Amino acid sequence: MAKFVPPVSPLAPKTVPVLPPIDGVTLATAEAGIRYKGRTDVLAVGLAKGTTVAGVFTRSKCPSAPVDWCRANLAGGQARALVVNSGNANAFTGKKGREAVALTAKIAAKAAGCKQSEVFLASTGVIGEPLDATKYDAVLDKTFAAGKSEGWLDAAKAIMTTDTFPKVATATATIGGVTVTINGMAKGAGMIAPDMATMLSFVFTDAPIAAPALQALLSKGVKTTFNTVTVDSDTSTSDTLMLFATGAAEKRGAPRITEAGDRRLAAFRKALQAVLADLAEQVARDGEGARKLVHVVVKGAVSAASAFRVAKSIADSPLVKTAVAGEDANWGRVVMAVGKAGEPAERDRLSIFFGDIRVARDGERDPAYDEAAASAVMKKDVITITADLGLGRGTARVMTCDLTKDYVAINGDYRS
Repeated sequence: MAKFVPPVSPLAPKTVPVLPPIDGVTLATAEAGIRYKGRTDVLAVGLAKGTTVAGVFTRSKCPSAPVDWCRANLAGGQARALVVNSGNANAFTGKKGREAVALTAKIAAKAAGCKQSEVFLASTGVIGEPLDATKYDAVLDKTFAAGKSEGWLDAAKAIMTTDTFPKVATATATIGGVTVTINGMAKGAGMIAPDMATMLSFVFTDAPIAAPALQALLSKGVKTTFNTVTVDSDTSTSDTLMLFATGAAEKRGAPRITEAGDRRLAAFRKALQAVLADLAEQVARDGEGARKLVHVVVKGAVSAASAFRVAKSIADSPLVKTAVAGEDANWGRVVMAVGKAGEPAERDRLSIFFGDIRVARDGERDPAYDEAAASAVMKKDVITITADLGLGRGTARVMTCDLTKDYVAINGDYRS
């Protein structure tokens, strides 16, 4: 049986930004034959001396070998090279996995002219199959040597697995009157329910920011962006989000920032948040088999944390997601998801909206309920489902997508 190849998501952005060069960052891709044939599957990023780094990783109890490697190296706060492969996650691979990352780092360090402790690694793809790191011997020297300041879209394509489109975003900000740039890329379409960051995502800037401040910015930024996305409720073993700052803008007069709370970072903080939010939404838009983007909003909860758990219950529900796929205004499934969340909720205070249409209130169908109006909302590409618990002031928002037959087709033959 032929492998199912999904078409480009109908929710893909209509335009793709052109990402400008970032001083101190070079990019190159290669075909190493990790799993795929006839397509790039390795990304090599060279980083200037003095580049600082921050990262957040999966809280899965079964993390991949590259995640363990990055966590250990992050304490040094310095980065000179990033190597990412697609096709093999190098997760649940035991001693062989640890040996593979050590060999990859050794080859990359030699190619980039740096210490192994300054090399960061990420892998995505099939879990449980050993990764043959000897394949890097033939490509990394040439790949790092070929690095250029442009090619961001090609870089994003090299790390794709079941993604149907490359995900990139860019923004600028000023620090001390000097313009700095932020570029980011991400991959992810399935096994998406981040518990810290997401799938794989890498963000770069020329801003001169010390590693501790960079870490604080990233850790805070992920909470309302990547950590509010779910495609299928499954947290990956490989979730990795890293932020690299080359500091090159310091040569143009930008002040070096050592504290995340520095007022001079206000514009940068906002721009970074915008890039993270853009990439996170693109992941939701490319959910495997997705045809609709869904914003789930919960308000009136006893706390923000409670609101988030209720929103996640709604967004993760296969019954809610299939109703959305069928364009069915089945608000009873939303009631079900609220009730099973295990959070404070009172049936007779609950109100539910599809878009601006209130379909239920005070524990029963809204007296003014209009099936045609609700159905019209469900036919849109982007839908908002709101549940007002009527108990407090806690609010939360989660992004998800619908659940279609294509999701089953994609995952049913993923290893084939």
